[in-house]
Amino acid sequence: MTFIVVSPLSRIAEMAVRHKARDMISLIAKEQTFHRPGVIAAERHLTLAMNDIVFKGTGDLVAPDETHVRGIVDFAASWRQETPLLIHCWMGVSRSPAAALIAALSLAPDQSEETLARRLRAASPFATPNARLIEIGDALLGRSGRLVAAVRAIGRGADADGNAPFVLAIRDAACG
Repeated sequence: MTFIVVSPLSRIAEMAVRHKARDMISLIAKEQTFHRPGVIAAERHLTLAMNDIVFKGTGDLVAPDETHVRGIVDFAASWRQETPLLIHCWMGVSRSPAAALIAALSLAPDQSEETLARRLRAASPFATPNARLIEIGDALLGRSGRLVAAVRAIGRGADADGNAPFVLAIRDAACG
């Protein structure tokens, strides 16, 4: 089964090695520096500079925009799916779960947004996908508000300490 590993920044090396990931998306503030795990080749690593905010015009912070979401979709399409895709942000709670939902839906567009969102909640009681990324992803993927509604339906995740990586299957196991 193909899956995405969602992780906080502090655990990307461990998760890359444990799950044998060779592709990684980083959703991180533009000024934030970190070391790419050695098992991830530079050409299989996408860094998207953005802050975890939901409104544009919030000081010097960079709001997620359509360019970021297109980057997620395009990178997911180029992923060969022989090994898991690792997606991370600072805490692994908001931007990266949103990116994981967008990537999964772009790769398996025939699935139900509600089932996918419930699968996310089952995988992580802490995930609270970034609403702006979800709204842009919904529009870009032509989901007519269904992804937004599905994420709203699972509600805000439990408070998290940023130390709870999880695995999200691209498809429901029952669907293959």
